[in-house]
Amino acid sequence: MNRAPGLSVRLKLTLSYAGFLILAGVLLLATVWVFLLRYVPDPPRRDLGRDSLGPHVPVLRSPTREDLLQAFAPRAGQVLVFLLVFGLMGGWILAGRMLTPLTRIAEATRMATNGSLSHRIRLPGRRDEFRELADAFDTMLARLEARVAEQERFAANASHELRTPLAISRTLLDVARNDPTRHRDELIERLHAANKRAINLTEALLLLSRGDRGNFTRESVDLSLIAEETVETLLPFAEQRRITLDVSGGAAWTSGSAELLSRMAANLVQNAIVHNLPADGTVTVHTEAHGDTSVLRVENTGHRLPPELVPTLTEPFQRGTERVRTDEHAGVGLGLAIVHSIVRAHHGALDLAPSPAGGLLVTVRLPGAP
Repeated sequence: MNRAPGLSVRLKLTLSYAGFLILAGVLLLATVWVFLLRYVPDPPRRDLGRDSLGPHVPVLRSPTREDLLQAFAPRAGQVLVFLLVFGLMGGWILAGRMLTPLTRIAEATRMATNGSLSHRIRLPGRRDEFRELADAFDTMLARLEARVAEQERFAANASHELRTPLAISRTLLDVARNDPTRHRDELIERLHAANKRAINLTEALLLLSRGDRGNFTRESVDLSLIAEETVETLLPFAEQRRITLDVSGGAAWTSGSAELLSRMAANLVQNAIVHNLPADGTVTVHTEAHGDTSVLRVENTGHRLPPELVPTLTEPFQRGTERVRTDEHAGVGLGLAIVHSIVRAHHGALDLAPSPAGGLLVTVRLPGAP
């Protein structure tokens, strides 16, 4: 890849290794000079035996400091040159081996930038700093790939859901234009229903987007009060379907948006009423506090749900049963998706579990607040 002019990281590391090796060699040679050569005597040269022993007898004398220095200096220079060459070659090889994991991570980053999120580094070897970095990057790629796939499914489903009421409206208008004698009240009623469905879907999408962003003002909220208000609001709807609502429990304080939490509870209770027995069903709402966690549980009766279906219910436009009702409470498939988004924005956890006798148990756990 194209880099800005300058030394590469590998060359910088090579020069650093070689520099430290040369510095260590210089310090070692200086130590030899300071603690060895400085103690070598350097007496004046005297011819002690030429007059007394004769001209043919060799004169013996000990080596001086100058003699040792002349013999030591060239060898020291050769050693330093060797250390320099060895440090550059060894440093280049060592730096290359050390930077190999970073090269693999950079390659994976470039592939992710080009849109390939399925590639993984899977760095082998022992768990050191580079291995931890590569594993963290692989985890990020996996989450990003799942998130992108979820957004693509969401966009496709949203387009399909929004196209349905618009297509119905266009068909009704075409029929009215081709048949002016058709009853206008029926046409207006159908157009009103299609337009209302499009508006409800758009509002649900906006609420889902708002919950995902998490930019709301936080305040202390009691989940027990929200549960009571929700049950009171939806009581006529439950009585119409012959569903019994039961709310119990104590105070459960948390910090968040009262509006979003109210919408979360309303979606859970309304979903529990709609997906219930045809008659004589029950919906139980319970709130409690466990240490630093506030809990909201909504359980209903109903048909048995396959265990493999339950984890998919929080995905947008997923429904546990086919929607056969066309009244004002007909859903758009975003109820639990909005709940999941609101819970996630409040740093909580959402658990779904099928009841053995039928129905669904939804548990919301949020951080507690005084």
